[in-house]
Amino acid sequence: MVTISPNGHSLSFFFVESRLGHMKTPPPYPVSGRGPADHEVRDQIVAAATEHFSRYGYEKTTVSDLAKAVGYSKAYIYKFFASKQVIGEMICAACLQEIEAEVGAAIDGVDRPPEKLRRMFKAIVEASLRLFFQDRKLYEIAASAATERWQTALAYEGRIQKLLQGVLEEGRQSGDFERKTPLDETTMAIYLVIRQYLNPLLLQHNLDFAEEAPARLAGLVLRSLSP
Repeated sequence: MVTISPNGHSLSFFFVESRLGHMKTPPPYPVSGRGPADHEVRDQIVAAATEHFSRYGYEKTTVSDLAKAVGYSKAYIYKFFASKQVIGEMICAACLQEIEAEVGAAIDGVDRPPEKLRRMFKAIVEASLRLFFQDRKLYEIAASAATERWQTALAYEGRIQKLLQGVLEEGRQSGDFERKTPLDETTMAIYLVIRQYLNPLLLQHNLDFAEEAPARLAGLVLRSLSP
């Protein structure tokens, strides 16, 4: 098992240990792989790949590089993963699950839908900034996922939209939010507002406003939702 070292790559190991290393059930994000999902060799390959990507970057790393790093042949790695992208998707999925978990925890137990929405915006921005930019090399994986529209990225967007829609439905039932606009239209419009802090390609262009964005965007959205 890979251990956390003080060399600046602790985030990458956190991904593996907290999500991939102990994954016994299929993740909520679709990732195609080969071999048993809980095989210890599979975990070792992902752990080694995460460390290697963190040091050298996703684009510059080949499956041959990973084979050398993990101590197995290239052919053996292909028994578990069809391509380097599949390994990247597993790491990306772990990152996205962490963000979704933080957003869910931020609104869990909050009674009023308007406050849920405020906390949702705040959690999305804070978690995205931390997980996407603490490790610039691993950021390349998230950027590739967004650029190439990997299934992990698409599934993540859909799950965030579903979470947002749930908050909006609660607000309509409580009388806090207007009901005239079709729910799907409202959900998508608000999602597009916050998407600039969810999508890594857009996020890097909005860092100057990240500190004030959650409160200002949530306030604007809440005023538009007034009944």
